[in-house]
Amino acid sequence: MSKKGQHVVPNGAKWSVRSAGAERASKTFATQKEAIDNARQKAQKQGTELYIHGKDGRIRERSSYGRDPFPPKG
Repeated sequence: MSKKGQHVVPNGAKWSVRSAGAERASKTFATQKEAIDNARQKAQKQGTELYIHGKDGRIRERSSYGRDPFPPKG
C-alpha cells in the first residue's frame, strides 16, 4: 500500500478523493462530507495525511494520521 496523502478536492458540483500525485480521482461523491469520511478512513488505514480543499481549490484543513516525529508536549 502506498504512503500517499489523501486529498478531498472539488470536481465540478461534486467532490473527489485523490491520492497525492495521482492524476485521477479514486472516487467521487455528491457531498464534501461523504468525500471527507471516505478519505479520512483511507488516511487512517494508511497512516498518512488528509488534505481537505475548499471550493476554491486551496487547502483549508489538514489532519495527520501517521507517526508524528515531533508530538506536542503536555
